[in-house]
Amino acid sequence: MHPALSPLVAATTRWLTRAYPSGGGALQRALAEGQARQAVTLAAALRYPTDLDAGLVAMTGAGGTDRLDWITGADAPADTDGEDPQGGLLRGEGHEEYPDAWRTWVDETVASWAACLLGDPELAAAAVAAVGGPGAPDAHRRLLAPGEHDRRAAVLLRHPDLLAPVADLHRAELLDFVAPSPDRHG
Repeated sequence: MHPALSPLVAATTRWLTRAYPSGGGALQRALAEGQARQAVTLAAALRYPTDLDAGLVAMTGAGGTDRLDWITGADAPADTDGEDPQGGLLRGEGHEEYPDAWRTWVDETVASWAACLLGDPELAAAAVAAVGGPGAPDAHRRLLAPGEHDRRAAVLLRHPDLLAPVADLHRAELLDFVAPSPDRHG
């Protein structure tokens, strides 16, 4: 993945884990975040496969959360936890005036594709194969073969019915891109 996509991956992961929170403590939140990050990283690699693609989205922006928040019913409350997915880009003077600035880095298509991957293990495996590269399945282990603790931590994040409103936004594009088996339904 191109380094320019890091803020987009961080913000989109954050949005997914807030829209579909883990019901447990810190360990469950970390496990759910790990799964979301793997799905978002894979979706971003599919969506922005070249350095030029990554550079263009870094320059023009990812689009933000407005439609995603509307679809999921999120009211986008002010963020006061002090985290900055841009790795410090929003820290410093004036940051306190824009506590939700990270939301502008969320990419709707990447969030939709990540939701598809989280809710459909077969599609996730096809996406990993499409991206390829040495060690690709190992790099996406939590996404492809979640353990019992992973599944419990991400019950909402992996529930196909709950993910459907977000996943359905751009599912057709992902299916065309990944080209899964012709007998696929849905």
